Amino acid sequence: MNLPTDRIREIDSQILRLIESRAAEVDGVSGMAMDPNEAALGRVAAAARDIDATVAANTLKSSRIAPSSQAEILKHIASVCLATVTELRVAFLGPKYSYSHLAAIKYFGEGADVAPVGSIAAVFEAVTRGDVTAGLVPIENSTDGRIVDTLGLFIRKQAHICGEVVLPIHHNLLSSSPRESIREIHSKPQVLSQCRKWLASHFPDAKLVESGSSTAAAQWAASQPGAAAVASIEAGRQYRLDVLAANIEDNSNNVTRFAVLGKEHPQRTGDDKTSLLFQVNHQPGALADVMTVFKANRLNLTWIESFPSPDTRAEYLFFVELTGHQDDPAVAAALQTLSQQAQRLEVLGSYPRALD
Repeated sequence: MNLPTDRIREIDSQILRLIESRAAEVDGVSGMAMDPNEAALGRVAAAARDIDATVAANTLKSSRIAPSSQAEILKHIASVCLATVTELRVAFLGPKYSYSHLAAIKYFGEGADVAPVGSIAAVFEAVTRGDVTAGLVPIENSTDGRIVDTLGLFIRKQAHICGEVVLPIHHNLLSSSPRESIREIHSKPQVLSQCRKWLASHFPDAKLVESGSSTAAAQWAASQPGAAAVASIEAGRQYRLDVLAANIEDNSNNVTRFAVLGKEHPQRTGDDKTSLLFQVNHQPGALADVMTVFKANRLNLTWIESFPSPDTRAEYLFFVELTGHQDDPAVAAALQTLSQQAQRLEVLGSYPRALD
């Protein structure tokens, strides 16, 4: 059956014309001009909330396109339109097609100018110097726990969190060689760790080789007979690898949470989180006293991590995330009390809660 190509081309042309009209609206040509001083990251977050509301209220409930896909399409279009009026450059732990890259695309869309860098520290530096509008760093993984490098940098650097991204992580066994000929499997250590049971069960004799990134592993597998990589589907497409097995992660609910770094201070939306870093006096009951502050103000803690102090032996700093914005009365009251009890207190940021 031949596709009605003329009709499809006409529909594509209509889509492009509508996108052009949307870009004109963003630029203020067809409506009220946008404030040129309005923050780029604020526009990204606002557009995402509007799109989620649009999809939720959409009358196309029986659409062939799933609501999640509708939202993804619209967010990419919004990103392209935003790129016509403001520069949005984003640093992330590269290379391209890594999971950090996928998280950057999920949050900022295809219209953002992405800047892969070689380390998490380089992301912090790029944001601090003003080389980029924003940075993206992993905070925690549901399988391997906290990302030590990121937390250590929050302690040593002045950094501000403007948002968060939750990315489901699906690992795939990729190769240009047939499955029975695989002798080596390459990937970054964390990825191999998240697939260790599956790999031990299905490839007990294969040598596991650590690489700097899952994308680098895919690139290596593309040129070496008998080599495979554990990486994203996108990396496999880039290097034209076959998918020997999909979704091989041991935990099917494997997700990584990323923080969006920047210099903006998002306004409260009613569905926010606040991240704190604090250190208490090294004395009995000091941490327990701090915890009662959150309880007294009826604040829900969603995450807490202890981290060794880099300056003093046997002392710890604490990372806490709670529901609410620092401008909420209950959160503001808690922060006021904490400032009197804590030896060190930093509000890393208040930002909209990520939707899964």
